[in-house]
This record gives sequence, structure tokens and C-alpha cells, in this order.
Amino acid sequence: MAKLCARWLANKGFSIGISDVTPGQSLRAQKDQLVETAYQESAMLIEQAATGKLENQPGSNVEETLESMISGTLSRVRDKVGEICMTELSRNNAPLIMATCGSKGSKINVSQMVACVGQQIIAGNRVPNGFQDRSLPHFPKGAKDPPAKGFVRNSFYSGLLATEFLFHAISGREGLVDTAVKTAETGYMARRLMKALEDLSSRYDRSVRNATGGVVQFVYGDDGLDPANLEAEGKPVAYERTWSHAKALELRIEDEGLLPYEILQVVDQQLATPYFTTACSEEFLREVREFIHDQLVLPAAMIRERYKMDAGLKPLVLKSMAAPKRGKAAEKQEKDKAGAFELAIVNNKTKITEAQIKTFLQLCWTKYVKAKIEPGTAVGAIGAQSIGEPGTQMTLKTFHFAGVASMNVTLGVPRIKEIINAAKSISTPIISAKLAKNDDERAARIVKARIEKTYLGDIASVVAGNYQHDQLFVSVQIDMNAIYRLQLEVTLDSIRDSIIAAPKLKIKADEITVRKDTNQVHVFAHQLPGASEVAYHRVLWLRRVLPGVAVKGVAGLQRAVIQANAMGQKELLVEGEGLREVMTTDGVIGTQTTSNHIMEVEKVLGIEAARACIIGQIDYTMTSHGLGVDPRHLMLLGDVMCFKGEVLGITRFGVAKMKDSVLMLASFEKTTDHLFNAAFNARRDPIQGVSECIILGSPANNVGSAMPALVAKKPVLPNPVALVFEKEYRASAIAANSGTNGVNGTVSGKERKKTGGARAAGSRSKRA
Repeated sequence: MAKLCARWLANKGFSIGISDVTPGQSLRAQKDQLVETAYQESAMLIEQAATGKLENQPGSNVEETLESMISGTLSRVRDKVGEICMTELSRNNAPLIMATCGSKGSKINVSQMVACVGQQIIAGNRVPNGFQDRSLPHFPKGAKDPPAKGFVRNSFYSGLLATEFLFHAISGREGLVDTAVKTAETGYMARRLMKALEDLSSRYDRSVRNATGGVVQFVYGDDGLDPANLEAEGKPVAYERTWSHAKALELRIEDEGLLPYEILQVVDQQLATPYFTTACSEEFLREVREFIHDQLVLPAAMIRERYKMDAGLKPLVLKSMAAPKRGKAAEKQEKDKAGAFELAIVNNKTKITEAQIKTFLQLCWTKYVKAKIEPGTAVGAIGAQSIGEPGTQMTLKTFHFAGVASMNVTLGVPRIKEIINAAKSISTPIISAKLAKNDDERAARIVKARIEKTYLGDIASVVAGNYQHDQLFVSVQIDMNAIYRLQLEVTLDSIRDSIIAAPKLKIKADEITVRKDTNQVHVFAHQLPGASEVAYHRVLWLRRVLPGVAVKGVAGLQRAVIQANAMGQKELLVEGEGLREVMTTDGVIGTQTTSNHIMEVEKVLGIEAARACIIGQIDYTMTSHGLGVDPRHLMLLGDVMCFKGEVLGITRFGVAKMKDSVLMLASFEKTTDHLFNAAFNARRDPIQGVSECIILGSPANNVGSAMPALVAKKPVLPNPVALVFEKEYRASAIAANSGTNGVNGTVSGKERKKTGGARAAGSRSKRA
């Protein structure tokens, strides 16, 4: 087919002309109708916002809600126009063929050429105001309608207006700058990853170790499988395809099919043999058994039950194929025969033989064994490449709206940088809290009120200065309806305590009174003699700062948003840092509460949780951009960052704590500093890592073919062979030695006596 297509294209060619992007009458009419409808919806939303009738989205003000809703309306226009182009254009249309078959481009590109360029997005929003409350001088002040905020109604075929052209140019410039900045960012990130992971390799005991032999993983990727040799998505065997293959290999009509329970017996018997148990992991064997049970045994059992085939086919077939009869008996025999043939066909379709099962299991065994990682594989270098390369395909500045909550989450290259740098503070920390009552809106609001910061200004209807009985004070009228509406667990006494506890106000307990009959709190500005002006200014100051006093909520948390998933179950998204406080809040399931802030997770839950958070966050960021990275690479990165017992970033500070080699650190960053310090402290470098070996021109140790080493035994001389007269010779030698020692002993004895006598005589003469 590929050859045929190539030959046909060589003759006919694939070209594009103006006729390919000319819209038909029907397409133009449908596009105009869609755009007009969107304009009307936008105008209605703007009017609702101006009159105060627009209901705010959770966690957003009127302005943010309006922008979000208009953007949603206009982005739907482009998608719908794209779908119309797909249906209305001719099937011979060149751009359409190119987009449909997946060569290049998408339906959006086709619709921009033919029908409508659509909304221009800059930094995740519509075109901002750049000229006195408007985007361009062509529009009135405060204009929020689609044309004034970057909606391009025309197509490239019909031509853009001056304002549309400028909006499109602004959007294009952003993309250009983004690409230029992104290249440098991702290149540096990939280099840091490579330097940190380069010396990791798999060993003969299945572990992953660094150059000095430190264990990073006990088994590579938790299963010891090589991502390059996996057949399915993250799995060593594509079970469906392997079963089809096994079935085709052992397709013999004369073989008898097994009953469902017999299939399981054969499988259990085979999987229990040492052939499988020694080579395959328990998890893999369980997966194989589950596939056979769910995909083969259960469907076969249901079909047999439907056709009443539980007892097997043989008796019925024999009976129906008996010698032909006459009369009514013949009619009955014909019916039986027809039924038997039907059952025989069903049996043939659902038949699973012992040979097929054994072949399938053998294929699974072979594929699993082939997928095992080879000792000496440079798993670190492969992992660094696999994470670094997709980074070049990510956009630099990306903000993702989590549902309608308009809660910004940093994604793309900035988020990957935050993760691998192990940043102490991140741009958008978000805690996701599962609720104990996830189907009750009121319960969710109560929990939200416990967590989210509520200020006095949110529940006070009036904050006014008063003068009464020679006393200056600020009167705060509490709106009890607002407290009920927000489901706050707040009383007048708790409000009083919050005001006293506010550090900046420095208000004492005797300076504040509570009027429960009128739901008022009075804060007095004590008047000193002759200092009425000071007290007056203090009242003005209190009026300004009291609305900002937090009366409920967790310090460090900005806001909380209730979000419902597709099933209608509600969860809480909390912006800010305070994982421990959120986990221990009543109404929150603490064990199912997660945060995207790795350092906070480590502080609250420990190093294992931090490792899981690193893996999960990188995976989430990659999948948000449609990039797939094997989890084994992410696990390796997570383990490298955490294997020392603390979270170390892939930066010059983190790598210095991971590695001991002077040459490796010098080849990374701060070269002269490392070399001077090493020289001053007389450091030794064992030359075991990849960088050091390359610097000195020797093969890299513990990686690839340089890993195995020949260790020879220490040479030992054999025992000498005994000669013919060995015994006599030894005996004579011993006798000779003993004789010599005896003579020496006698002489020395006499000499001692002589010496001793001489000394005695000398001493006597001295005394005399």
C-alpha cells in the first residue's frame, strides 16, 4: 500500500491552490451565523456584568468571571467552525486531506484559512488593554466586546482588517519569543538532568547503582523491565495480540476444546511450574491469569450457558449424526441435526484448546524474559534523555484552568523546572482535599469556610466611627445572614478574640466590647487628656484596617474552591501552603489529601511521599501537554532526588551533595572553585564515574561493555615433589645441626666460667 501511494503521488502530485481555501456559500452562511450568535452572547454577558446580574464563578470576581465566560464562548466558535469545514469541504480538498490523514496540521489550521481565524490569546487571556482602557484607539474606552479584545472574524482567504492584523501579529510575536526562550531553558534543563543521572547503571543483582556503588533502586523501575523492549503501553506483553497470534498458530479443527474450568486448571498448573515462577514476577503471572479469566474464560462460559452447552457437545453430535430415519422420526432428526450444527459452529468459534493456552503462555514467558533490563545498561543517561527531550516540545508559559474554578496551575517548562530544582516556594501551590461528604453542597461549604480565610469585611455590613459619652470607638455591625450564607462557624465572641489576636492592631481585651442584642462589636480608641486628635486619627486607622482582620481560616491559605467532577462528586482545591492544617480539618479525608508542593509534602509526610509527589507531578505536567514518558524514567529521577534521605534538586547545590568526584563536579559548574578546594584539601578522586573516565580517556566503568571485569586468582606455587633420598638427607641435616649447637654450647659454658672468675678476682682486688 505504501509503495502504491508513493507511486501514485509521484504521478499526480499533491498541490494546493486558491480553490482549496475558497469557502462555499453554505459554509460562509453557517460561519456568519455562529459568529453573530457568539457576539450576541458576549454582549448579553457584558450587560449582565454591568448591571450586577452576573453570578460569580467560585473563587473569581466579576471581571475574571466575565473574561472566563466570554473566552469560553469565543473559543467554542472556532471549534465549531472547524467541524463545519470538515463536513462542508470536498473530500478532494488538499489541506483537508493533509489534516485528516495526520501528515501535518489540524482542523483548526484548515478553518483559519477557509472560515475564521478566531480568538487571539496572549499569556492565557484575551488581548489586554494597551491604550487608555482599551486595546487600540480604534475602539471606545472600556470596550469588552469580541472585536475589541482580539477576536478575528475574517479568514486568511478573506483577509484581515487592520486591527485584526495587529492582534494576530501580537499573538504571533508571543509565540516567536516563547520558542526562542524555550530552547535555552530546555537545553540547560536537559544538561543538568544528564549530569545528575549519567553514571547510573543496572547491575548483575538487578539493582541500579551510581559510580561509587550506592544503591539508588533495588530493582529498576520496580519490575526490572527495559522500556525499549515493552510491547504494550508500559507492559511487556500486548495480551490481545499475543492471544490472537497463539490462536492462529494452534488452529487445528480436530483438537478438542476445553471447558471453562479446565482452561483455568491448565493455566494454574502451568504457571505454578518453576519454569514460570523463577523467570517471571508474581505481578506478571497475576496479570496473565486475570487476562485469561476475564477475556477468555468468562465470555466462553456465558456463551455456553446461553446455548445450554455446559455438558459438552459430543453426545448431541453423535445422536444427530446417527443413521437416517423415516417419517416423524426423520423430521425430529433433521431438527436435532440443525441444532447440532448451530452448536458446532458456536463451539468452533469459542473453542479454546490446551495447545493454544500453552502456546500463549510460552509466548508471554518469552516476551517477558526478553523485556528484562540487561546488566550494564546506562539507565540514567536514557532516563535523562527521555525526560529532557519532550521538554523541547512543551510551551514555556502555560496556565491551565482546573474546571470552572479559574485556579491557575503552572504547567510546561516552568513547572518542570520547579520540580527538578526542588524549589522551596512555587508559583501556584495547590492542595487537593477529598471531602468526607462529597455529594453534599452544604457540607462542602462548611468545610470550605473552615479552611478559607474569611475577613471581618466579608461579614460586616457597616464599619463606622462613633463618638458617645466622651468615648471614641469604631462600631462593626456583623451581618448574621452573611455568616449563615457562607456557612461560617463564627460567633461574636470568636470575632472579638480574632481582633485581639491580630498582631498589628495591638488592641487589649478591655478596649473591645460585644453587643449581642444588636450584633455589634465596639473597638474603643482610648482618649488621652488633651489628645483628642490622636484618638480621632486612631479611629480612622481602625476603620481602615479592621475589615482586613482574619476571623476564620488557616494562615497561609489564600482561597478554597469547591469543584465537582463528572460524577458530581465534590472536592476542595485550596490555594496556598498549609497541607498539615488542611489534612487535620474536620470533614476532610486526610489520607486522600495531596499537594503539588514537593518540599511541603516532604516536611509533612516524609521522603517516600515526596518521591511519589515528584513522579506524579512530572507525569501530570507531561500528560497535560500530550507527551508520554515511561514511568520507569520518572521513578529513576524521583529516586535520584530522594535516595540520600532528603529532597535534592538537580542544581549545582543538589548535585554536589549527590556526587563525591571532584572532576565530575568541575565538569558541571563552578569549575575553578571545585578544583581549588580539592587541591587545598588534598582530595583524591577514584575515577569511577562517566565524566571522570572521559576526562582521563579511559573506558567508563560500570557501564556497558566496560562493566564486566576478569578477576584472576592469586598465583600459588605447587608443593615440591619429594626426592628419592629425601628422608636420609633431612635426617643427616638435622643431626649435623644439633651437633654443632652442642659444641657451641660447651665452649660458651667454659668461657662464661672464665669470665665470671676474672670478674670476681677484680672485685676482690678493688676491695683490698
